[in-house]
Amino acid sequence: MTDLHKNIFSPLQTCVLLIAIGFGSNTWAQGQEATIRKNLSERIPQIPRIEEITRSPMAGLYEIRLSTNEIYYSDAEGNFLIQGSLIDTKSKRNLTEEREAKLSAIDFAGLPFKDAITIVRGNGKRKLAVFEDPNCGYCKRFERDLAKVDNVTIYLFLYPILGDDSMAKSRNVWCAKDPAGAWSQVMTKEQTIPNANCNIAAIERNVEFGRKFKITGTPTLIAQDGSRVPGAINTMQIEKMLLDANK
Repeated sequence: MTDLHKNIFSPLQTCVLLIAIGFGSNTWAQGQEATIRKNLSERIPQIPRIEEITRSPMAGLYEIRLSTNEIYYSDAEGNFLIQGSLIDTKSKRNLTEEREAKLSAIDFAGLPFKDAITIVRGNGKRKLAVFEDPNCGYCKRFERDLAKVDNVTIYLFLYPILGDDSMAKSRNVWCAKDPAGAWSQVMTKEQTIPNANCNIAAIERNVEFGRKFKITGTPTLIAQDGSRVPGAINTMQIEKMLLDANK
C-alpha cells in the first residue's frame, strides 16, 4: 500500500460503480491536462508522479495513470479524485482491470530467456514464464499444480527476493549439474541440495528485471500474450491461462 493510499484513500475503501455512457462530445481542451496535473500535484504532494492523463469512456471523467501504473479518475479540474473500478454496465466489463492488465503486460519475446532454467514437457508447444523464490511457500504449492501440466515449455526465472537464504538456495539450484532437477528437489520434494558455486550474474539480472517491471511477489506467471498473473494458481487456472494466451 502506497503512502497515497494510507494518507488519502484509507477512509474511502470503496469500489465505485459508474455507468459507462460513451465518449462525450467535448474536445480535450488545451491546458486541461496541465490543470489537472497542477491541482493534483499541489493538493496531494505525496502522490506518485503522474505519467499520463486521458479521457475515460465516461463523459467528464479523466483517467490518471501514475508512475506506479495505478489508475485513478478525476474530474476536468482535478477537484475530485476517485479510487475504484470503472464498470461498463452495458458490456459488463471492468474497464479499470482491463487497463491495469494492459499496463502490467510484459513482452514475452523480450524476456531474457538465457537467464532462465528451461523445462520442456511433452511437445513443449505452449510456453510459460515463471518468477519464483525457493523459500516461497506459495511457489511450492504452485509447483505441485504446475507439475500436472503437459505439453509446455516453462522458463523458470530464479527470483530470490525473500532474503539472503533465498539467494543461497537459488545459487545452488542454478549451479547444479541439473538445475531443473535440483529445482524439483527443492520445491516438490522439500530436499536440500548440496552447496554449489558458479557465476550467478543471471540471477542478479533476474532481480533487476523484476524490479524494473514491478514484479513484487512470487510466484508471478507471464503468458505468451504478455499477460501476467501474480500469485499461486491451480492446474485448471494454469491451463486456462495457456489457452487464453494462444487464442
